[in-house]
Amino acid sequence: MSLILFAFVARVRDGLPLSASTDFEHNKELQERKQQLKSISKALALFPERGTVKGRELNIYFISSDGVSYMAVCSCRLPTAMAFCFLEDLRWEFTACFDSTTVSLASRPYPFLEFDSIIQKVKQHYCQSGGPALGSSLAEVQEDLRTRPPTVLNLEDMELSNGAANGHVESAPGSGQSQRLEPVTAPGVLSLVLNIMCAALNLIRGVHLIEYSFQDDYEGIWNVIAFLLAFICCLFQCYMYVFYSSLKKLKSFTLLTLIILCNIFLFGLRNVWQLVFHIAVASFSTYLILSRKAMERTADCGV
Repeated sequence: MSLILFAFVARVRDGLPLSASTDFEHNKELQERKQQLKSISKALALFPERGTVKGRELNIYFISSDGVSYMAVCSCRLPTAMAFCFLEDLRWEFTACFDSTTVSLASRPYPFLEFDSIIQKVKQHYCQSGGPALGSSLAEVQEDLRTRPPTVLNLEDMELSNGAANGHVESAPGSGQSQRLEPVTAPGVLSLVLNIMCAALNLIRGVHLIEYSFQDDYEGIWNVIAFLLAFICCLFQCYMYVFYSSLKKLKSFTLLTLIILCNIFLFGLRNVWQLVFHIAVASFSTYLILSRKAMERTADCGV
């Protein structure tokens, strides 16, 4: 039996599976460890950056860094330092292939299938050579483990992670990016089109006034600022309708207030009907932003 049986990469904020090795071993304890791996991945934010789960013959090791967690099921015969060295090599390879933006935008399970082959290569190297390519890296990991030993998780920790993953623990602040919103409706599409139109009109007028502001000793610079600020607010309204955002009510009313104030300031450069149109579009968008609710979290994909 191989010393490293299974390796897995997941996103920390929601446990989304990103990549995994091929599983060639089939035994009861391995299946149990993979279920525990699934529990840990769904509540990584509750656990330390580095930890282990002890088993009879198989242990789980994991490290988390820059929003990604690297996890492995290994034989108890494999030294702990070697297991963490393997995870560090996986982290190095993954960060060389994918940046944080690509990881954060992933929306479906296992989006980086091409990394599966890299996991297999690294795993085979450890299983065949019995260690990392550089002995110094192993020594560094051993010293780091001596000064900062990994947290050993127990079955109670597994139960906590199961409860958190199934919605029994409230999400931590700032985890809203993992929330999914209800499907976009026809009025929502209309509001996006109208908002983009208003943003374009504000940008065109603002850029057009810049030339005249310079010629008139900056007398019209505040009109330029009002147009450009309204342009930015329209774009933010589009963003808030499409994506989940914390403090949605406060942000929505702030954007609406800024758009109203900008348009009132521009009275004279725009007639009454134009002002009514821009304010009505902003109000309509605000209503749709506030009425679009987050969906209940669906069942997570298995590991």
